[in-house]
Amino acid sequence: MPFAAGDMGFRRQRHRRDFFVFFVFKNDFKTGGGNNVMKYTRDESIAFFKEHNSEDMYFRHALAVEAAMKHLARHYGEDEELWARAGLLHDIDWEITQSVEAGHPVKGGEMLRERGYEEEIIRAELAHGWEFSGVKPESRMERALYTIDELTGFVAAVALVRPSRSLSDLEVKSVKKKWKDKAFARGVDRGVVERGAKLMEESLEWLIEQTIEALRPVEREIGLGMPE
Repeated sequence: MPFAAGDMGFRRQRHRRDFFVFFVFKNDFKTGGGNNVMKYTRDESIAFFKEHNSEDMYFRHALAVEAAMKHLARHYGEDEELWARAGLLHDIDWEITQSVEAGHPVKGGEMLRERGYEEEIIRAELAHGWEFSGVKPESRMERALYTIDELTGFVAAVALVRPSRSLSDLEVKSVKKKWKDKAFARGVDRGVVERGAKLMEESLEWLIEQTIEALRPVEREIGLGMPE
């Protein structure tokens, strides 16, 4: 789910209802995609995203998660393009739903299925909202997306409050210091990242390091760095 730039970095745009889990399937998302599965290009996937999301901040978040997922896929020797598309489209329904109560991420799964995306991408989209969709992250890609969604926003938030507003001079220790400050970027669900790190069997420090490295090449595209 995306973040909006604010005085203290990115503010989480999440609405939760106590003891509520949105768990409605209009389709059986655990079955295959039939004969209509398509292999969409990045440009086609961006166009699909922009059909349903007009706000720049949503697209910037999508690009950040895309970059992080592609970076992790390369590290693990996985399909970089598949992982990147999963990252790019994980919030395809956000401008429509705006909250888990309104159907995020289940609505997104429906949209991806209707367009004919791969089952792996549909499951990853649903699993990144595990607590609300009921789809637990099982594959390596699903676990990575579940973890990295929140972490990209937090790392970007830390960069935004630095004088440089850049990732080029950002170190892991600076992110860890802000991580311990619960008043900073309080909308970020640190528990999700920590649970995800356990699922991935990776340390939080390593994930922060990889996220910084992944986002550096795209920092301009995601709204970081000093204005030229």
